[in-house]
Amino acid sequence: MKLILSVLALIGALFLLPAAALADGADGAQVFSSNCASCHMGGGNVVNRSKTLKQETLEQYDMASLEAITYQVIHGKNAMPSFLGRLSQDQIEAVAAYVLDQAGSGW
Repeated sequence: MKLILSVLALIGALFLLPAAALADGADGAQVFSSNCASCHMGGGNVVNRSKTLKQETLEQYDMASLEAITYQVIHGKNAMPSFLGRLSQDQIEAVAAYVLDQAGSGW
């Protein structure tokens, strides 16, 4: 009986995992729209047009990873403000994942 319950729990988790991933993606899109799009609409950059969120630019500046994007969101740099204290850690991680995903798909 325990084996059957364990298998059912595993199957349930596998079906819920994609829904959770989609929820994070939607949350990242919402965070981006509310906090980032004014400067980075469509992956661009209205302050410094050469430093976009496009895949090739992220790679050029060693920013094509969740860690690098998360660091940038937390700490800011140059004209970009820090979002530490404005966004929760979950929101920061969600928006970093969203940016990386969008860059990979060409915005």
